[in-house]
Amino acid sequence: CCPQLPLSPLEAMAQLARLVADWPASGSAVVGSSLGGFYATALAEQPAHRGWRVAVLNPAVDPARDLSRHIGVQTAWHDPALKFDFTARHVAELAALAPPARLSTPPRYYALIAKGDELLDWREMLARYSGCDGKVLEGSDHGLTDFEDHLPGVAAHLLA
Repeated sequence: CCPQLPLSPLEAMAQLARLVADWPASGSAVVGSSLGGFYATALAEQPAHRGWRVAVLNPAVDPARDLSRHIGVQTAWHDPALKFDFTARHVAELAALAPPARLSTPPRYYALIAKGDELLDWREMLARYSGCDGKVLEGSDHGLTDFEDHLPGVAAHLLA
C-alpha cells in the first residue's frame, strides 16, 4: 500500500488510519521517507501498532519547525505544474501529530540516515532514532539515490 497522501497532515493520518485499520497488531510493517518517516513514526507509536516493524529513510524529525519557513504557495517537486498552498494550519497539524520524544521500542525501527542529506540534519535524525537498528551513510542525499544498495538491510529488518 503506497497512497498519495493529502496535503493536510490530519487528513493524511486519517487516511493512513483507514488504510491500516484491518492490519494485524503484529507481523505488519510500515516504511516512510522524509515526511513519510514522520508519519510512519507517528502511526507506529500508536498503541494498536506498537507490534509493527518500522523503517524510516532520512526521516523528518520536526516537520512543523522545518516547514514553517515554507508557508505560502509551493510547487510540487515531482510536478512543477502542480501548485499548492501550504498554510499555518498545516504546520499546526504537524505539531499536533508529533510522536512522543521517546520511541516506545527502538529496536523495532530501522533508520537509514544519509550524512549527505541536503534538506535535513543527519545528526538530528540520528539522535531521534538512537537505539534503533539501521545505517548511517557517509554520503548519499535526501532522495537516497543509492537506495537500491541499502534495500537488503531494510528488508531484512522488516522481515525479522
